[in-house]
Amino acid sequence: MDIIVNEELKAYIDPLTPEEHAALERSILNEGCRDALVLWGDVLVDGHNRYGICRKHGLPFNTVQSALFKSMDDVHLWMIDQHLGRRSVSDFQRGVLALRKREILAARQQLALVDALSAEPAPQATSESTVTSTPITDAPVAPAFKSREDLAKAARLSSSQVVMIEKIQKQAAPELVAAVKSGVISINAAAAVATLPAEEQVAAASAGKEELKLAAKRVRDAKRAAREAMAEHSVPAFAPDDAATEGIDPLATVAALQQRVAALEAENAELRQQLQALRNP
Repeated sequence: MDIIVNEELKAYIDPLTPEEHAALERSILNEGCRDALVLWGDVLVDGHNRYGICRKHGLPFNTVQSALFKSMDDVHLWMIDQHLGRRSVSDFQRGVLALRKREILAARQQLALVDALSAEPAPQATSESTVTSTPITDAPVAPAFKSREDLAKAARLSSSQVVMIEKIQKQAAPELVAAVKSGVISINAAAAVATLPAEEQVAAASAGKEELKLAAKRVRDAKRAAREAMAEHSVPAFAPDDAATEGIDPLATVAALQQRVAALEAENAELRQQLQALRNP
């Protein structure tokens, strides 16, 4: 049979690194293709790397048809679950896959709700005859994640890691995403750098690992300074007596915070100029 390689499916999961692909190729050359390729009709669902290696070297392989798939969403969910269980998948990749699963399940749940609300009532029986029928229903819809904690558990991550991965997906430039995927920068550091303007993210990623670390440190230092300024000038929410708030001028407090913010912005601008000067001596 002719096997169809769907490029969208092939790219749905991050590809192997060159080192991982080379190791797989050596294994197949030495031991053969032990695991069957999974097909949906003629479409290859799982085993793209094995299929490519076997075709390259003219090696035999087995295939198996899956009866689980009724739609492309079924295929995506199966692929996600397969890779979430693999130890070789990085924390960032597992987080991205779990977020994709959340989107698919949430969309399915919404569609099921719409279908249920729009369903027509069953026809009323007449005095002359009674008509009965058995409705045809699809398989039960898998429940969506109820909370971020559920999603984190599925991905074997902490809730804070999930939040950071969401931030990276929404705010990070492609160059920064590539850096965290390759392990050049940690999830924590990438989430910090992702708060910078896109051009600064690209510049830091292009400069390499050390510059990414420095950029993350600058972001954290600025946030820490802002928190300290807020704590220094904050008014207690509950004072035991009037003496606790004596001498505190709310307007002066706001003015002091504004001055501190302006000073931090000026300091940040100066650091950017220094960084630019270092890049372009």
